Amino acid sequence: MPDPNSVSWQLHADPTMWIAGIASLYLQALHPRAVAGVVQNSNFQADPLGRLKRTADFVDLGVYGTDEEIATAAARVRATHRSLRGVVDGRTFRVDDPELLLWVHCSEVSCFETVLDRAGYGLSGRQKDLYYAEQRSAAALVGLHPDEVPGSRREMAEYFDWMRPFLRRTTDSDVIYDFLHGPPVQGWLRHGLPVYRVLVGHLAYSVLPEWALELHGREPYVHADRWLRMMRRAALIVPFKIRKLAPPGHLRRAIERQGRHVTPSKARLP
Repeated sequence: MPDPNSVSWQLHADPTMWIAGIASLYLQALHPRAVAGVVQNSNFQADPLGRLKRTADFVDLGVYGTDEEIATAAARVRATHRSLRGVVDGRTFRVDDPELLLWVHCSEVSCFETVLDRAGYGLSGRQKDLYYAEQRSAAALVGLHPDEVPGSRREMAEYFDWMRPFLRRTTDSDVIYDFLHGPPVQGWLRHGLPVYRVLVGHLAYSVLPEWALELHGREPYVHADRWLRMMRRAALIVPFKIRKLAPPGHLRRAIERQGRHVTPSKARLP
C-alpha cells in the first residue's frame, strides 16, 4: 500500500510535476536505443495527448493507487514492453532490456526531484535521498531489481556520470524535441500551442542538467529557474480542491478512500 507519509506522496502532488515529467522525456531521448524504442513503437504523433496522459497515469498510480490497481497496471506495462523490439545501427534490441528500463526510471525520478527543487519545493538533503530510496519500488513495477537502482543522490549522480559517454543527440531525439515543443494536437487546442511552447515546452527543456542541454544543442532560457518558480507560484494560487480534479485523478480517489487527513502537505514530510 502506498504510504501517505512518504516523500513521494507529498512531492508528486505538486503542480510542477507536469514540467518535471516533460523534462524527463527530453532527458530520456538522449539514449539512442531508448528513444528509438519509443519512436519505432509508439503512436505518439497520432495521439500526442494520449501518450502523455498514459505516462502520467502510470507514474501517479504508483504513488496513489491501490495495491490491486498498481499490480494490474504494472503487469500490463511489463507485458507490453516484453513484446516490443527496436533497431539501432542494424541491431535489434528488446525494449524491456534492463539497461533501458533503468535509464527511463532514473531520468524520470531525477527530473522529478531536481526540477521541483529548482522550482522552490524545498526538500532537505535527507528527504531527497529518501525519495530516491522510495522510488526503487516504482522501478520494481517495470521489472527492475530494487537493489540495482540508485537509491540516493550520490548513487544517482554516479549513475549519470557512468551513462554520459553513451548518450548523444540523434535524429530520433530531434523528433522528440520537436514533438515536445509542439505536439500535433487538433481542433481548438492548436490555438494554445504558442503559449504551451513558451511556458511549458521550452521551459521543461531549459531545466535539464547542463550536460544534457549541451548534448541536445539548443539554447535554454537564460533565467529558467526564475520562470519555473513563477510558474509554480501561479499554479499554487489555484485551490488544491480544484487542482486535485486534474487528470489522471488517482490522488483525488486516494483521498476519497482514506480521508482528508492524507491530503499531501509539506508539513507531512518525514
